[in-house]
Parts: sequence; C-alpha cells; structure tokens
Amino acid sequence: MIPLWNKIAIYWNKAFLTIIVLLIVLFLDAIREVKKYSAAHATEKVASVHQNAFDHIQMKLFRSQRNLYISGFSLFLWLVLRRTITLITQLAKEMGIQVALELQVANTSEAAKKYLQENEILQQALNEKGKYKREQALEASNKKLRQEVEYLTDELKRASNALSKATNEVIAVKKQSEGLKREYDRLMKDHERLQDLLDEDEEEDKKDQ
Repeated sequence: MIPLWNKIAIYWNKAFLTIIVLLIVLFLDAIREVKKYSAAHATEKVASVHQNAFDHIQMKLFRSQRNLYISGFSLFLWLVLRRTITLITQLAKEMGIQVALELQVANTSEAAKKYLQENEILQQALNEKGKYKREQALEASNKKLRQEVEYLTDELKRASNALSKATNEVIAVKKQSEGLKREYDRLMKDHERLQDLLDEDEEEDKKDQ
C-alpha cells in the first residue's frame, strides 16, 4: 500500500542475499582466524617464547573470537529478521483477504434481501391479476427464486468457509509471530549474557597482563 515500499521491495531479495553472503564470509573468516590463532597460541605457550609475542597472539585470538560471536549472532538475527518480515507480510495479506471476504459476504446478504423484497412485490402484483395467470406466474417466479436462493446459499457457504479458513490462517500466523518474538527475546538475552561473559574474559585478560 506504500509506493516507496513497493520500489524498495524490488531490490529487497537482492539486498538480503548480498548481506547474507557477506555475513557468511565474515563468519567463515572469523572461524579461520580463531583456528589459526588458537593453534599459534598453543604453540607459543608450549615454546615459552617472549612474553610480548605471546600477549600479541592472545590479543589476536581474543579479537578473532569476538568477531566470531558478532558475525555469528548478526547472521542469525538477520535470518530471524527476514522470517519476521515474511510473517508480517503474510499476516497483512491474510487480513486483506479477510476484509475482502467480509465484504463479499455482506454483498451476498444484501443481494438475498433484495431478491426477497422483489419476491414480495411480485406476489403482491400477482394477487391483483387473474387466478390462472397468477398461479402460473407465481409458480415460475417461485421456481426462479428458489434457484436463486439455492445459488446464493451456496455462495454464502463458500464465502463463509473461505472466511473461516482465512481467520484460522491469520490466527496461526499471529501465534507463529508471537513465538518468534519470544524466541527473539530469548536470543537477545543469551546474546547479552555472552557479551557479559566476553567482557569479563577481557577484564580478566587485562588483569593477567
């Protein structure tokens, strides 16, 4: 419904894939750096070389671990964001479908009332005419009206079923969105806890130095 969003949405998938590829590359590079400096850290510790070189390798190892956590959480949260936006879009579409079905049901009900009123008018007009013609016209009119009522009844049932299905889908999407929100909150708490642990490790490394 927003023109600006329609222009941006064209490039949304390309931007998402680009950022995903970038985050994956950063995550893999962080893993490589952690392995590299972990091996170097163990080698330098065994060799008991100069303290400055050992501290330098330890600093590089800490930075590579920090980059690993940051890139990993960024990649995961970006995927969560993508899923959340997808669910919000589906929810908006389902709400639009529900509104359209409600309008269709309302229009069908109005049409049925209109046909019933026309039937009453025809019956009143036929009462003023002769008995034979009145019976023939009434029978034909009733037959036609029965067919129309049956058709409108079927349409109303189909519209009601479609409305119920759309309502169930909207409820399911809302529940899934709430579950994702709770999972996102839990992940943010885990992220804060891991960040606190990293800060404590950094403080302990500084104290050891």
